[in-house]
Amino acid sequence: MKILDRYILKSFITTFTTVFVILLLIFILQTVWLFISELAGKDLDVMLIVKFLLFKMPSLVPLVLPLSVLLASIMTFGDLAENYEFAAMKSAGISLQRIMKGLTLFIIFLSGAAFFFANNVIPYAEYKFINFRKEIAQMKPAMAIAEGQFSEVGSYNIKVNKKSGENGNFLTGVTIHKKTYSFDGSKNVIKAKTGELISSDKSSILQLVLNDGYYYEDLVPKKYEERKKLPFAKSSFKKYIINIDLTKLNANSEDDFQVKNTDKMLTLKELLYTVDSLNANYKKDVISISDNIYQRIGTTTSNFKSSNTNTNLKTDILSKYSNAEKANLLSIASNYATNNKFSIESYKSELDNKIETINEHWIAIYEKFVIALSCLLMFFIGAPLGAIIRKGGLGLPIVFAVTIFIIFHFVNTFGKKVAQENEISPFLGCWLSTMILLPLAILLTYRATNDIGLVNMDVILTPIHKFFKKIFPSNNE
Repeated sequence: MKILDRYILKSFITTFTTVFVILLLIFILQTVWLFISELAGKDLDVMLIVKFLLFKMPSLVPLVLPLSVLLASIMTFGDLAENYEFAAMKSAGISLQRIMKGLTLFIIFLSGAAFFFANNVIPYAEYKFINFRKEIAQMKPAMAIAEGQFSEVGSYNIKVNKKSGENGNFLTGVTIHKKTYSFDGSKNVIKAKTGELISSDKSSILQLVLNDGYYYEDLVPKKYEERKKLPFAKSSFKKYIINIDLTKLNANSEDDFQVKNTDKMLTLKELLYTVDSLNANYKKDVISISDNIYQRIGTTTSNFKSSNTNTNLKTDILSKYSNAEKANLLSIASNYATNNKFSIESYKSELDNKIETINEHWIAIYEKFVIALSCLLMFFIGAPLGAIIRKGGLGLPIVFAVTIFIIFHFVNTFGKKVAQENEISPFLGCWLSTMILLPLAILLTYRATNDIGLVNMDVILTPIHKFFKKIFPSNNE
């Protein structure tokens, strides 16, 4: 490696590392804010919080890495241009392509590492992150209940005055409001002096043992006059046990997330295998639903088609019946048609959900390649842009980098959302942002290579100057 390549590579790696660490810390703080309700006031020690963030950190890399490459490229090449180092290189006969050669090889290597990271590390970390949140509930069951406020735990709202013990399992001053789904407005309230949370790593059931308390239940009489008396039943107990499902300990449970988004926990090979299985199941479901619909309407595919072609065999069947019988038959037919319509809409919704699941897996496949190529794309946008604007540091480069990255991230998010809803293909949805920014990368590289500014003001000002010259001719002319 030549001295020039080592110098440029060293400058870029130093800037890239600094920017990457700073941006990663910023996104980690954002993650802490998103999960603050699960981390704050839940008696979690420092190591559990660190593990929580470490498992979440790899999923932030797809956001941080392209922005870091873009910003580091603009800053590095902006510094070289601002300090007239580019001018010295070009006077020595070194072109921009030669200057970028060593860094291009490094970015290609970085893109390969990003693909490996997205294909192996992120799925494993996502799996560990989701399961770790469930393990926290089993290791620290009291984390779901905060002191001095009502905490929603499954079908109960629980408030405790004080928690004690090593894991906060011993409760003092327990008040429980049990949720009811009846329309009569009845309420159930349980109050106890003390309580204890008992859980096991092998069981998904949490036992809440209450001691020395009362159970209140509203009674709703059938007669409206008696309801004004607000009758209720009260009973006391020495010991009362409530069994709570641990999966409902957290109001922000990831159960649905784990079921619907397992694509984020799979490698490329596993995703391709899963997509094949989902497509095969989808085709079977379509055939099964079609046969079911034909059976419900009392026909098959073949005679349904033949009935449409034989238009000459129409007969007025209702003419054989009286008006009362006609009305009855039409009412039955209308109800039958309505039931079939509801069934078809239900089947359609079911098939749409299956298509969305398939699209999610295709999006997960393309995302692994998008992450890798986005690094290369951002480099070929940032390096020429830095050479053109000739500004280093953290001023103007940040403005350009953030603007370009916001466009990239917004288009990428929008494309994936639309593709997931089957409005466009998953391929187009994932690569839309790259397709939009690729011409910008080519244009900037061309202009930087040929020493053309970011905006050629003569192209804009010359027509305006000619226009005003025609309207207001000078006296000399």
